[in-house]
Amino acid sequence: MTIRENLEIVRNGIRLACERSGRAVSDVTLIAVTKYVDTARIYEAVQAGVTEIGENRAQEFTEKLNFYKQNQLRAHFIGQLQTNKVKYVCGKADLIQSVDREPLLDAISAYAQRNGITQDITIEVNIGREAQKGGVMPEALEALTEKIAVLDHVRLRGLMCVPPAIEKEAVRPYFREMRTWFERLQRAYPELPIDVLSMGMSHDYDTAIEEGATTVRVGTAIFGPRTI
Repeated sequence: MTIRENLEIVRNGIRLACERSGRAVSDVTLIAVTKYVDTARIYEAVQAGVTEIGENRAQEFTEKLNFYKQNQLRAHFIGQLQTNKVKYVCGKADLIQSVDREPLLDAISAYAQRNGITQDITIEVNIGREAQKGGVMPEALEALTEKIAVLDHVRLRGLMCVPPAIEKEAVRPYFREMRTWFERLQRAYPELPIDVLSMGMSHDYDTAIEEGATTVRVGTAIFGPRTI
């Protein structure tokens, strides 16, 4: 199948999930995850209407940055970010979704302040408490949020998670817990533009939408399995 045909399947899945949950399709943003996808294939997705992409690696993000700009794409950084790679992403990504620890937050804040910019971020939550994954533990989420809330050059937009890789009905409770945290932060910080709940990937984006996701990150279902 072509990338355009894959996108139609994904968009239909989003539409059906929205119908089931009584939501408007316009409430859900589709991010095409382009890790290891070359720009020629990404351009096929752009021609089929993709406007938002997500990258996992700072080097790949940098290599494709001019392409993003030329095609007026909103670029999200969704992978684990090392503090020494902040300069390659901060101020270039429209949204850094994977902030999960104070040293990384401090590095982003310092870079943004030096360059006179405000960087939008989401906090990555380790909702499954998996040792091999990044993300702040849920019990530490409020403390990290408090630190972000007083910064002048970093703006919190919401939360992101990568839950355990299990059957999509089994993952539903994790998505539900994320929505609870998301709504809790919205109530606690009405002055912040907390409007992004990024959760759900190729195998479970419809379940994530049913549980309140505002953003889904889909790669394989659009571009096929990675070849690297």
